[in-house]
Amino acid sequence: MTAPPPVLLDGLFFRYDGHWVLEDVCLRIEEREFLGLVGPSGSGKTTLLKLILGLRKPQKGTVRVFGLPPDQGRGWIGYVPQHLGFDRSFPVTVVDVVLMGRLGRSRGIGRYGPEDRKAALTALEEVGIGHLRDRVVGTLSGGELQRAFIARALVSRPRLLLLDEPTTGVDIETEKAIYELLKELNKNMTILLVTHELNFVTAYVNRVACLDRKLVCHPTDDVPPSLYDSLYLTPLRMVRHDRDLKP
Repeated sequence: MTAPPPVLLDGLFFRYDGHWVLEDVCLRIEEREFLGLVGPSGSGKTTLLKLILGLRKPQKGTVRVFGLPPDQGRGWIGYVPQHLGFDRSFPVTVVDVVLMGRLGRSRGIGRYGPEDRKAALTALEEVGIGHLRDRVVGTLSGGELQRAFIARALVSRPRLLLLDEPTTGVDIETEKAIYELLKELNKNMTILLVTHELNFVTAYVNRVACLDRKLVCHPTDDVPPSLYDSLYLTPLRMVRHDRDLKP
């Protein structure tokens, strides 16, 4: 019997205040796929993630996570939300931030057991900042901070990783390093990434899902670098909008 896919959306409709944000969205994400989700501001990208997480319910259509309703399947999801800022003077260490990802699995806040701490240290090593575990989180650089947030999502050992614009506010080299990290993580899990950085993400993802109320998926193909050398600092791959793939 074939296992259900990590994400299956069928005929999804969602509205805020009487205005449709998503219309008839259908999407199937396969095991260990790396899917990039792009679209203009207000196109419904973050809303789509919240529907997969079960934080919102659609007016029409169905959402399935590993064959289950989101509230039953989200235990297999790791989530990196948009970075909205925090009080850098708050004296919390990097490992404490990562341990927050064990909430609901541990005995309570401040009562983490040896297994929780071991999982947190393992996640920090996975993202390459194990040596920063005792650093106050407010002293981290932008790239180090994003790695800490990714580690917080990984500490629950997810099978599906959702990221909402994880490279916002970082420099180009840091952005590339984060995408290289995600490429490595993709060997063991499915990834859905919301981004505006199409020039970076198309070099890493299997497909690009373009969302503006309605959703269409496209393959990525190499293009001659000479076409973009004058515009971009890194190699670019093209999204072929003349070749629609089945969602």
